[in-house]
Amino acid sequence: MRVTGGQYNGRTIKCPKGIIRPAMDRMRESMFSILGSMDGLSFLDIFSGSGSVGIEAASRGAYPVHLVEKDHIKKKTIEENISWVDSEIRLFLMPAEKYLRRFTNEYDFVHLDPPFPFKQKLEVLELAESSGVVKIGGTLTLHYPGEESFPDKLGSFRRYDLREYGRSKLIFYTRD
Repeated sequence: MRVTGGQYNGRTIKCPKGIIRPAMDRMRESMFSILGSMDGLSFLDIFSGSGSVGIEAASRGAYPVHLVEKDHIKKKTIEENISWVDSEIRLFLMPAEKYLRRFTNEYDFVHLDPPFPFKQKLEVLELAESSGVVKIGGTLTLHYPGEESFPDKLGSFRRYDLREYGRSKLIFYTRD
């Protein structure tokens, strides 16, 4: 995997051991093209895996960038991956649900990329909506298998885009 844009364009990102489905370079490049400028905007990457999406955000100017990953086995690789990022990028080792219930930070962008077999995607999406983790006018993206579907409207979240990448989809919500 490589960073697809910004100041770290072309840098290699290591993939941690274990079960992981890293966000494809093409999908990340497309997602950030749709999101636009990240300069000075906060970014939260939940279910971060290798940290690739958060690193991509930092490369494109997002600040601060926070990563949430519950798998302690991935910690060493994520720390190696983020060690060369100059701006603030912080890893929280805990389940997504715990982070969303515990912290009151608001972000301009939140990215959810749960494992495809994860059955509680809608519950985590609902928790993200009710927790207020996305600033008003901010964006939440959810990467999920193509055979699943999610509502166009969920509380204060309203879908404004949907993209397909192979057998996966990426939905874009804004918080009204």
